[in-house]
Amino acid sequence: MEALANVQAFTAVAIGIIVGLGALGAALGIGVMGSKFLESAARQPELVPMLQGRMFLLAGLIDAAFLIGVGVAMMFAFANPLLAAVQAATGA
Repeated sequence: MEALANVQAFTAVAIGIIVGLGALGAALGIGVMGSKFLESAARQPELVPMLQGRMFLLAGLIDAAFLIGVGVAMMFAFANPLLAAVQAATGA
């Protein structure tokens, strides 16, 4: 039973790391991208429509990468394949 509790504890820590670092990375990425967009829009205002479309496309891709990480974390939270392996190995 101790092995099962260890797997659950380490899985909870891993879920926190996945979601936390994913959110931090997405926030930093969108922040840097937004600042560079504003810089480029100030330098060349005639390119704003093209740059704006590309900025929103990249913002969606950055958020999609974060949401994929959240999906993987939720898989480990609710359908953890490691628990079945530990139960099979220990015979519990």
